[in-house]
Amino acid sequence: MASYFSFMISNNVLVLLIFWITLHTCDNILKKKRGRYIIMNKQRIDGRRNNELRKIKLTRDFNKYAEGSVLVEFGDTKLICTASIDERVPMFKKGSGEGWLTAEYDMLPRSTSTRNNRDRNSLRISGRSSEIQRLIGRSLRSVMDLKILGERTITIDCDVIQADGGTRTAAITGGFVALMDACALLVKKKIISEIPIKDFVAAISVGLVDDEELLDLCYAEDSKAIVDMNVVMTASGQLIEIQATGEESPFDRKTFDDLLSLAEKGIEEILNIQRAAFLSGEK
Repeated sequence: MASYFSFMISNNVLVLLIFWITLHTCDNILKKKRGRYIIMNKQRIDGRRNNELRKIKLTRDFNKYAEGSVLVEFGDTKLICTASIDERVPMFKKGSGEGWLTAEYDMLPRSTSTRNNRDRNSLRISGRSSEIQRLIGRSLRSVMDLKILGERTITIDCDVIQADGGTRTAAITGGFVALMDACALLVKKKIISEIPIKDFVAAISVGLVDDEELLDLCYAEDSKAIVDMNVVMTASGQLIEIQATGEESPFDRKTFDDLLSLAEKGIEEILNIQRAAFLSGEK
């Protein structure tokens, strides 16, 4: 009887050992793999899978005065984007027959966990805000036919009312929706003959956090990312801009390619959300 129990205990130990080795091996494989395989590893801070976007909502016509407007929500990140039309162009565009698009970006003082001073208090725009609004402007201009727009200016204003990571990519995504509505209004009023937009545009952040490739980083993830990347892309798959940084050390080409593929997947989903917002007719 004693030998029988010894055999059973040894057998159980062997089963547990095999189970542990299998689990450990699978975990290592998943950690070494990139792209679609790594999503099986574990849940994130907010319960999402590694390749999962935050909940995104686009509420059009949020502002009753602007020619185009949208409330953009990427999880807890929330912005108001408006598009305003001015029947004038900058000096360098006068007489060209072409229009212009520019953008401005700002954050409300209490859009973050502690109050930020307004840029006007320092009598100049911050370097960060300047860099982001230039990114928004050139991203949206890249898909516009400025000849069709004619000699008028569209200004995209992006104001962050609550920040939890990814504000610049959310601003580009929402700015495009506001731009499209403003251009549609010009056509409706017969000011121009067609919408001067050649393709859809969306943007998303990706990053490497604790050796995990993550899509659509919230602030807690972004703050500890060892690789941080913002990607702007068209619906036809063309790249507009990539901002990629090795925060602690250089990173290899494979990591770059894997993160870019992850971003492309996310942008395809965002483009579908944009299309659904236009097709729904909900304002």
